[in-house]
Amino acid sequence: MAAPTTDGLTTDASAFWADADRHLVRYAGAGDFTREIIDRADGSYLFTESGRRLLDFTSGQMSAILGHSHPEIVDTVRRQVGTLDHLFSGMLSRPVVDLARRLAETLPSPLEKALLLTTGAESNEAAIRMAKLVTGKHEIVSFARSWHGMTQAAASATYSAGRKGYGPAAPGNFAIPAPNPYRPDFVDASGELDWKRQLDFGFELIDAQSVGSLAACIVEPILSSGGIIEPPPGYFAALREKCRERGMLLIVDEAQTGLCRTGNWYAFERDGVVPDILTLSKTLGAGLPLAAVITSAEIEQEAHDRGFLFFTTHVADPLVAAVGNTVLDVLTRDRLDQRATELGAFLRRGLDDIAARHPVVGDIRGRGLLVGMELVVDRSTKRSSDELGALVTRRCLELGLHMNIVQLPGMGGVFRMAPPLTATEEELAEGLGILDEAIGYACAQFGL
Repeated sequence: MAAPTTDGLTTDASAFWADADRHLVRYAGAGDFTREIIDRADGSYLFTESGRRLLDFTSGQMSAILGHSHPEIVDTVRRQVGTLDHLFSGMLSRPVVDLARRLAETLPSPLEKALLLTTGAESNEAAIRMAKLVTGKHEIVSFARSWHGMTQAAASATYSAGRKGYGPAAPGNFAIPAPNPYRPDFVDASGELDWKRQLDFGFELIDAQSVGSLAACIVEPILSSGGIIEPPPGYFAALREKCRERGMLLIVDEAQTGLCRTGNWYAFERDGVVPDILTLSKTLGAGLPLAAVITSAEIEQEAHDRGFLFFTTHVADPLVAAVGNTVLDVLTRDRLDQRATELGAFLRRGLDDIAARHPVVGDIRGRGLLVGMELVVDRSTKRSSDELGALVTRRCLELGLHMNIVQLPGMGGVFRMAPPLTATEEELAEGLGILDEAIGYACAQFGL
């Protein structure tokens, strides 16, 4: 049957939601669609069909680091789509080779070989596949609060959500505890997180379960969907040593942390640890579907010699590669790594002020412009309430601020804040003001 024409399209909002409810698959678990019809976006703001303006504190899906509809991105898309948009997977174009070279120039040795893909799940899938092939092993270790994607290998290494009801995961996947300083499971004499003992314990369990086929460990430098958990300094150096002792590769997933968001070009730079394989996505395309797997020439050669295969329809597409080059242009020219540090400090000061006024703010954490704020109903016990976090989220939206909250068992509601690197202090202050008012409103409703 032919698709109907657009002649009968309606601007009636009730008809829109009736169509959405009838025809769209709901894909966010227990979550529902935000009941706003988004008409356009510009910079740090979304605009609805009803005329509302929403400040976007999540950069879309944590991706639009240059804000929405950045004029240079728009110009690149218009130019590139009119000349060369898509190719057979075995063909190459200048934007692809240029982007691969330029990414290597931003990275420490020996990371110099890139595979350009579309999504974070896809890049993690390729990285895990490469690690298994190169090592000749199949077991994968990741954090218990991890999120690496929804394709098979990536989903099997994801533990923060989405594991129930889908049958067996890929064999040989193991979780180690996420080092959460705010909610420590192993403590030293002072009551602080004893991450060394926790890491040793985690790998004792891994060694007990492994069949001797440990291929790789895949980790996020800051666990975003896990509640903005940042492992302490020294942790990743110790983790890398655990990997080396077992002949494992270290894969670092910088989907949300890469390309200046944390104040460094890459979050792993803080720890002085260079991964064997790096994956990028989200921020690389600044809102468009672009991802990369980057590794050493030695690992790439071994993978090639063993017949590495990862064809996709949109591997090495010129359109999004051209966008990636523009993203690098803007990040470098406007020194957005430094800007993320400065704006991150401004945001943190504002959140500290909110915490001083509202005892439901239990913890503030993160780096640069990737910040988490955990809500609790009791600071001493760190007891959480999903209802409190949900009410703050709803009230923020009513007041014109889009926020995202992570609610996981054993944790309070954690707001993930990742404004565009192009945001202004005035925009951040606007968001902080709305958040302050929303928390005050929710506390009054709960009698806190």
